[in-house]
Amino acid sequence: MGFRTQELMRGHHEFVDGGPPGRHPFAFRARWGPDRLREWLDPRKPTFLWQRLEGEVLAGGLCDWTPCDGTLHLQYWPERRIRYVFEFDVGGTRYRYLGDKVDLRWWNLAVSHTTCVHALTEQRTGRLVSTGVTRFHLRDLPRLLTPRWRSGDRVVDAPAVP
Repeated sequence: MGFRTQELMRGHHEFVDGGPPGRHPFAFRARWGPDRLREWLDPRKPTFLWQRLEGEVLAGGLCDWTPCDGTLHLQYWPERRIRYVFEFDVGGTRYRYLGDKVDLRWWNLAVSHTTCVHALTEQRTGRLVSTGVTRFHLRDLPRLLTPRWRSGDRVVDAPAVP
């Protein structure tokens, strides 16, 4: 038994060198979820709270809702972070996104679980392209918390959130 959910992060980025000046919109939609929930939640497994993701990225001045794929790792202990790593192609260049929700605290979920700082690099050279911040808007919480449950090859929709 597993699930699939989707997350939308929105914010901005600024090119470090060679891009259009100023702040530009940056957003990504990520779909993720484990096929085997029990294994995903087992701290003895190498896949503990680690998950492949796929989705689309919008990087103003660079691309408009381009497919991306990568990983999501919920690293609550000891790092206290959620790490997003994904890659996407634009005009023959592969880019790598590294984003972290940092300093996670149970008493500050509305901030620590919603703010993600990121760096965008050229995958081949490692050259820093831009830095920025994205946020998860709490109005999107019902979509995140209404996953599609999976049992084998069957997908069962969760009940609608009123």
